[in-house]
Amino acid sequence: MAKYRKLGRTSSQRKALLRNQVTNLLYHGKIVTTESKAKEVRKIAEGLIAMAVREKDNYETVTVMAKVAKRDADGKREKKVVDGKKVALFEEVAKEIKKDSPSRLHARRQMLKVFYPVKEVPTKNAGKKRNTKQVDMVDKMFSEIAPKYEGRNGGYTRIVKIGPRKGDAAMEVVLELV
Repeated sequence: MAKYRKLGRTSSQRKALLRNQVTNLLYHGKIVTTESKAKEVRKIAEGLIAMAVREKDNYETVTVMAKVAKRDADGKREKKVVDGKKVALFEEVAKEIKKDSPSRLHARRQMLKVFYPVKEVPTKNAGKKRNTKQVDMVDKMFSEIAPKYEGRNGGYTRIVKIGPRKGDAAMEVVLELV
C-alpha cells in the first residue's frame, strides 16, 4: 500500500503541483481543488504549520553596529573629497536583528524547500513589474500563521465539499485554514 497518492502524475510533476498548492493555501488562506489533492496538500501544510508553531519564539534579539551611508535631505549619499577622489561618508547605527537558534534555522530551511517564491502586486499596477515586492513566506509563517494556532494541537485545516466538477465529475472541495 502506498504512503501517498500518485495523482496520475510523474514524481516531478506531483511535487511541483503540491508545492504550488501548499504555497497558495498558506498565502491566500484557502484554495479550491479536488478531494484527493486536498488530502495530500493538507498533510504537507499541517506539518509546516506545526513546525512554525513549535519554533515560533526560538530566537534571540541581538543588537549589532552597522555602517550605513550618510544621506542628505534629498536622500542622496553625502560625499567628501579625499586625495582628489569622492568618498561616501558612513555612520555607525545600532540595529536590532533576530538571531535564529539552530532548530529554527533548520525549520526555516525545511520550509524553503517547499515554498515557491511569491510576488505581491499592488492592485493599481496589476500586470506591471513596477512596485512588485517579494513576500517572505517563511517570515509570514513565523509571524502571522504560527501565533494564530499557538494553543491548538493540530487540525489547522478544514476540507469542505462543494460538489462534483462539471467536466469530469471529480469531487471539488475548499481547503482552508481554520
